[in-house]
Amino acid sequence: MNIHEYQAKEVLKAAGAPVPKGGIAFSVEEAVKAAEDLGGPIWVVKAQIHAGGRGKGGGVKVVKSVDEVRDEASRMLGMTLVTHQTGPQGKEVGRVYIEDGSDIDRELYLSALVDRETSRIAFIASTEGGMDIEEVAAKTPEKILTITIDPASGYSGFHGRKIAFALGLEGDQVKQCVKLIGTLYNMLIDKDASLLEINPLVVTKSGELICLDAKMNFDSNALYRHPDIVELRDLSEEDPAEVEASKFDLNYIKLDGTIGCMVNGAGLAMATMDIINLYGAEPANFLDVGGGANKEQVMNAFRIILSDDNVQGILVNIFGGIMRCDIIAEGIVAAAKEMEIDVPLVVRLEGTNVELGKKLLDESGLAIVSADNLDDAAQKIVAQVKEAA
Repeated sequence: MNIHEYQAKEVLKAAGAPVPKGGIAFSVEEAVKAAEDLGGPIWVVKAQIHAGGRGKGGGVKVVKSVDEVRDEASRMLGMTLVTHQTGPQGKEVGRVYIEDGSDIDRELYLSALVDRETSRIAFIASTEGGMDIEEVAAKTPEKILTITIDPASGYSGFHGRKIAFALGLEGDQVKQCVKLIGTLYNMLIDKDASLLEINPLVVTKSGELICLDAKMNFDSNALYRHPDIVELRDLSEEDPAEVEASKFDLNYIKLDGTIGCMVNGAGLAMATMDIINLYGAEPANFLDVGGGANKEQVMNAFRIILSDDNVQGILVNIFGGIMRCDIIAEGIVAAAKEMEIDVPLVVRLEGTNVELGKKLLDESGLAIVSADNLDDAAQKIVAQVKEAA
């Protein structure tokens, strides 16, 4: 789960990390009030969306008067902000963050994430703050330091000092860095965060370290432990179909292709998307109905798949282990009748009660094409979609 910058800073502040003062605004009047409360003389007006690159898209502006705060808030609120992370469709700005200006001396990069390869928290640091870390990695990889922290021993001061020296910090700044890295590590563990990016981490002209920007992601599987984090969820920033799928415990991610997929099991879903691609088409979604889906979930899965106007065909690929193929077949037939599915539908069933499941599909009287295996299913759906086009 993602949260906004201002929310991430609230989490950081509560943990004891240094962040600038600021206030959130949902209207121009609230923006002006926030600026007046901060006092100035310099403010930063920041559009709040779940995407990076806001500055390049006109979503971050430094201003020197309350009138300029009013003008920028008026411009940003309601605008469609397009960045390299939003795609060409962009995202509508529904809130802006008014923040105290900072007297910046240096801009640094700092992030922490769960490293799947080592099963540890990894910190990534670079002197090239304010830039896309991907660009730094491509052009000057020697300017990036990565260290991992063994969960058995936890954080120690030498981790922070190593990062501080790599960032070129000196004197009291080293002590600040050691404390900051420890604070961030403990926060990541306590909140089940999967990613924290501070870009830039700045050194002010008075020698203070400040987290000037912040992006945070959390492990969705651990949210039941953090009702305070769940309250930060902004559904308007998420794909409506993905939000709807979550209501039925369906794992759905919208993609850009034309063939809708309904599969049980993440690994099988990935294999299904791969083989669709192999035969010259693109999947329209990742949809894992899980190992214990029932008739109602199958119907809801179809409804969500068909809500995507790009879908020109559907491939159902079910391995009946815990899930019985006849139950899936009943759901497919019911959904096809109720929703009047008018795109090609290919179904591959294997496992428990597979023969009964195939029989139900064959006797349904519907235009459902059965497949013998995954390879056969992929070839059939791709051919039917191309023929229909």
